[in-house]
Amino acid sequence: MIVFDTRLQVIKALNALVQNGVVSAPLWSSVESKFAGMLTISDLVHLMQYYYSTTNSYEGAADDVEQLTLGNLRDIETAIEVLPPPLHSIHPMRPLLEACHILMTSHARRLPLIDHDDRTDVEVVLSVLTQYRVLKFIAVNCKETLGLQKTLLELNIGTYATAESIQDTSFEPVSTATMDTTVFDVVHQFSAKGISAVPIIDEEGVVINLYETVDVITLVRLGSYQSLDLTISSALSQRSPEFPGVITCSPKETLANVFSLIAKRRVHRLVMVEDEDKQLPNGTIRKKGALVGIVALSDILKHVIGFNES
Repeated sequence: MIVFDTRLQVIKALNALVQNGVVSAPLWSSVESKFAGMLTISDLVHLMQYYYSTTNSYEGAADDVEQLTLGNLRDIETAIEVLPPPLHSIHPMRPLLEACHILMTSHARRLPLIDHDDRTDVEVVLSVLTQYRVLKFIAVNCKETLGLQKTLLELNIGTYATAESIQDTSFEPVSTATMDTTVFDVVHQFSAKGISAVPIIDEEGVVINLYETVDVITLVRLGSYQSLDLTISSALSQRSPEFPGVITCSPKETLANVFSLIAKRRVHRLVMVEDEDKQLPNGTIRKKGALVGIVALSDILKHVIGFNES
């Protein structure tokens, strides 16, 4: 685990994230000697939005970011009128279920584990608990799968593209984009809807790619603010060849199979697609490979712990 001082420059922090293969890190205020929040990709999304909307010169924006410290990111959020991230944390000896409920109620993807040194009267950042780590722990250690044989669709796990996908009419449509959508429009969806990925679909609704918040890291590191004007097609052509690809599943996939996948590889989300052509109740045909919905790790965790936001 790496921890950044809030006085560190943003660019240096980003380079450290990339070198360590992580996308977030706890922040530490050496002035106050305490935990100061998390650096996440959402901060970088806000940074891109701010400079795209306020600067007249991309070169000037890049120069500004060179001098920007992590502590200045809160000023950026104030300027674009977005809420600052919550300073949630938990003691490592508290129950795991309590930590899961904090993750769900705060809509956070990670929760710092903070201890307190009684001798020095200083907080100590021990680790960061993520939704993925919780689910992998369950997948590896809980061998009983009898209650996991229902499908994702039967359990109504995920966010669905259309009301026809599910029995319940209360749903929130999945945000999508095409290859002709601009990067800025997708980045705006990240910020406005608090999401971390947008499926890229063709004219028949078939999923052909995925644009993720992690793609924003490269733009900020390189100072490529003009890249926000690019189409998704152009942006994806510049993506690292190390991109693992889109992890898809069928709505008929059982929860047991999903846990088996989580136990074997790192998964951030599953893009649910049709495994064959399907006629919808309105008479239209949804093509094989067409978007059905997205299953986020938070959707699975909510089901497992019986969390109900209402």
